[in-house]
Amino acid sequence: MQVGMMDLKAQFVKYKAELMKAVEDVCSSQILCLGPAVERFEKEAARYCGCKYAIGVSSGTDALLLSLMAAGIGPGDEVITTPFTFFATAGTVSRVGAKPVFADIDPDTFNIDPKKIEAKITTKTKAIIPVHIFGQMAQMQPIMDIARKHNLLVIEDAAQAMGATQDGKQAGTAADLGCYSFYPTKNIGAFGDAGMIVTNDDKLAEKIKLMRVHGENPRYYYRMIGGNFRMDNIQGAVLSVKLKYLDEWNKKRRDNAAIYNKIFAGTKIKPQKIEKNNTSIYNQYSINAPNRDQLQAHLTKQGIGCGIFYPQPLHIQDCFNDLGYKKGDFPAAERLTENVLSLPIFQELTPQQIEHAGKTVLEFYN
Repeated sequence: MQVGMMDLKAQFVKYKAELMKAVEDVCSSQILCLGPAVERFEKEAARYCGCKYAIGVSSGTDALLLSLMAAGIGPGDEVITTPFTFFATAGTVSRVGAKPVFADIDPDTFNIDPKKIEAKITTKTKAIIPVHIFGQMAQMQPIMDIARKHNLLVIEDAAQAMGATQDGKQAGTAADLGCYSFYPTKNIGAFGDAGMIVTNDDKLAEKIKLMRVHGENPRYYYRMIGGNFRMDNIQGAVLSVKLKYLDEWNKKRRDNAAIYNKIFAGTKIKPQKIEKNNTSIYNQYSINAPNRDQLQAHLTKQGIGCGIFYPQPLHIQDCFNDLGYKKGDFPAAERLTENVLSLPIFQELTPQQIEHAGKTVLEFYN
């Protein structure tokens, strides 16, 4: 039995009529950059997240970049984040001229360890970016307590976590700003790149809306330096259709994860620990597995899709050599990158496919 890591076509076929109607409406209007479909999605997303503002932007990376720009973070500033994340989290910090400062992760949840943050704070620290890795929220209350104590901004990297909750609160809304990605492989994906910033802060929201169109208001008059961070109207239309089904899709991912968890219970396979006050959306179902590379080869040979997210922590990436980190600085993150493997979890999978994938993993160790 073949089990793919991702099948975007399966979702498209099921919702094709509704999606194409939304796309055709935009094409007929020829309003292509921002526009009414984006505005509609922003209102729906704000309502879904339970926040005042949801601002559509060009990608998840640009959501982080624009948030940092709007917060006035730049040269000489430091931003604390995790070394176990996609490049954009720290890359955008460097792009505004600030310095990424890393704190190690919890080896069980894979998220930044709040207990490791405060020791990294200096007089130059301006913000913290926790990442909700693989669809589970980092522990936000202790992070926010630290931030308020030191008067720091907090930007949630919720790129992988739309619909995840902690103590009943939506990912992205526990901090000053929350950033989402709608890259096609996310649990809610656009027809290309798209992203979103959420906030309850009136001033930050106004500034972000201006800066996503070069700081322009009115036309050809510029109040500040921004950039081209607009969401395309087609993406707004597509995301409005998909948002209606997001809770259903997230539940199916949790159902799939429950099958894996039952199969792996009592074995040497350790799935990402989901903390009791969290509801994960399982953007990835990731395991801590001995002999990871050999296991990956075994699964590939058997037709089971899998992926390594991520093979090297950020602090020892070549592009961050100037930060002065070395191997051994963040042992939990380093160990995880040697053992982590993500298995198929997308909502269109059948229980039989999940069971087959899980049992094929265990076959490797027998």
